[in-house]
Amino acid sequence: MDRYQIELDAPGFERRGTVIRYGHWGRPVVVFPSEAGRAWDYENNGMVAAVQPLLDAGRIKLYCVDSFDQYTWSDQWISLEERAQRHRAYSSWITEQVTGFISSDTPGAGDAVVTGCSLGAYHALQFALTRADLFPVAICLSGNYDPSSWRSWGERGDAAYFANPTDYVPNLGGDHLDWLRSRFFAVLVAGQGDWETHPTGALPSTRRISELLGSKGINHELNLWGHDVSHDWHWWQRQIAEYLPRFC
Repeated sequence: MDRYQIELDAPGFERRGTVIRYGHWGRPVVVFPSEAGRAWDYENNGMVAAVQPLLDAGRIKLYCVDSFDQYTWSDQWISLEERAQRHRAYSSWITEQVTGFISSDTPGAGDAVVTGCSLGAYHALQFALTRADLFPVAICLSGNYDPSSWRSWGERGDAAYFANPTDYVPNLGGDHLDWLRSRFFAVLVAGQGDWETHPTGALPSTRRISELLGSKGINHELNLWGHDVSHDWHWWQRQIAEYLPRFC
């Protein structure tokens, strides 16, 4: 397997962030881990193997990144607004350090796909909506896209608002909305089995964000898998193998 690991400076956090690249050529695919996960989780849970034919064929290069959720969304000791403020440092790490590494590693490759499972799906959608210039395609598996439902507390300000697609999508308009309609595409996937409704909220949140995107004419598709499809890796392996080949 063509695999390369690098540690990148992460200003605002207590450690550097890991990126693991898989593949020798192809469209960049940025992979966000599930909650508080690390860059190697995708490989360890069979997801890299699920797309191995695309890697072998030179159709994609995976860039699996660390999360810093333990300092942001998963830190229940701080208010939602402060979590969202800390998340800005993660956004900067992705759009500056990580994209800079991708540009040097795969020169001329063009824009990237973003994907993730569970909380990683939120990251994928959020980055695609806010930086569609870099990430015009998002493949989102079993995500909850409403941070206010994540054991939140405290007053909410601008940081929490702009980090919550269920808050800001209804208010999109003007030239920015027109640009998103021409640039952005999301694949929203959820099962209807164990843990997709309770405790994760993934199924109702996926339906809700699809409704909001649809009301704004923003291109996406909603794919609800069966009542036997749970919030778990073996289903996400099958889902990424089905949807990713369409975009590379």
